[in-house]
Amino acid sequence: MYKIPLSKPDITEKEKRAVLGVLNSTKLALGPKLQEFEKLMAQFAGVKYAVAVNSGTSGLHLIIRALGITKGDEVITTPFSFIASSNCILFEGAKPIFSDIDENTFNIDVDKIEEKITDKTKAILAVDVFSQPADWDELKKIAKKHKLFLIEDSAEALGSEYLPPHQSAKSRYGSGGKGKKCGSLGDAGVFAFYPNKQITTGEGGVILTNNKKIADLCKSMANQGRKIENGKWLEHIRLGYNYRLDEMSCALGIVQMKRIKQILKKREKVAQFYNKKLKVINGLDIPYIKPGNKISWFVYVVKLAENFAGKKRDKIIKEMTDIGIQCSDYFQTIHLQPFYKKDFLYKEGDFPIAENISKRTLALPFYNNLSEKEINFVVENLKEIISNV
Repeated sequence: MYKIPLSKPDITEKEKRAVLGVLNSTKLALGPKLQEFEKLMAQFAGVKYAVAVNSGTSGLHLIIRALGITKGDEVITTPFSFIASSNCILFEGAKPIFSDIDENTFNIDVDKIEEKITDKTKAILAVDVFSQPADWDELKKIAKKHKLFLIEDSAEALGSEYLPPHQSAKSRYGSGGKGKKCGSLGDAGVFAFYPNKQITTGEGGVILTNNKKIADLCKSMANQGRKIENGKWLEHIRLGYNYRLDEMSCALGIVQMKRIKQILKKREKVAQFYNKKLKVINGLDIPYIKPGNKISWFVYVVKLAENFAGKKRDKIIKEMTDIGIQCSDYFQTIHLQPFYKKDFLYKEGDFPIAENISKRTLALPFYNNLSEKEINFVVENLKEIISNV
């Protein structure tokens, strides 16, 4: 197996004891750990309501349903993301309408959205890609102007903060400027807790919103369509799903969230080691952070120079893998996934910036306890391989 994996969860004895404590109890689902975890997540994100579910994908699906988005509707979103951010739209028979991205932040380019809006458009689903907050001030202006819902896929951005452009980055730490937490910036948003995320519950996610109607609908639909309060177990008032998050997962998440400051600090330290050691290597750009944004470091993805795009990038990945350093491309564009090409007739050239970035990304090993010695091993080998490709 790999000497240095692409990612690795940070699990301590505290998490193990918490999970074992649930297993030794009589309540394995729909118990007190679920309520405690939801409360923690709402407080952390700065929203009124949190609904824990079994994945970020499930959370996005429920948001789409709760907003009444259905067959014939359109939702504008990014082609540069994990596929769930557009699949959730297809689940309800609506159509994802892709808009190209900014070449620096990799987020949806707000200047290209309005040309995509039609009388069928019901929402914008923006993604905080690689934990970089999207341009939420402009997104809100567009959504308000055209009376659209705004959905935040913050699956990769637990702990990231967005500072509006009219506030300086300096003001965050000085004269009262304060960033808003990702996950709180749309009508509803999600975090996800797969093992490569900032915190993990194994699998899992959470819906975040200040809208009680959305929260109640999502909570009901996640639990087979049952009533939120005083409902009978075998009484179902609407179509629902089994999207529940179990007590063991919630217990794990609670302990992880109690360690969140330490976890984010560890990830920041690893990222800064990489930044320092990689910025002197020709042929790649270290991750860009838009002024004012505070990112929580989901992954560490460098952008290779144009002359390393495509097959040369893939060769770099293979050679790194062969010596025990797991690397990956990140992401492949959604519109060029096989079934999107087949069903929607997308082709290369439809979203040139996203396609160009997709051919140049290189994700390096990144996780909380990655040591400086291991980082040096990654960097030294990457430098040598790039110089010889």
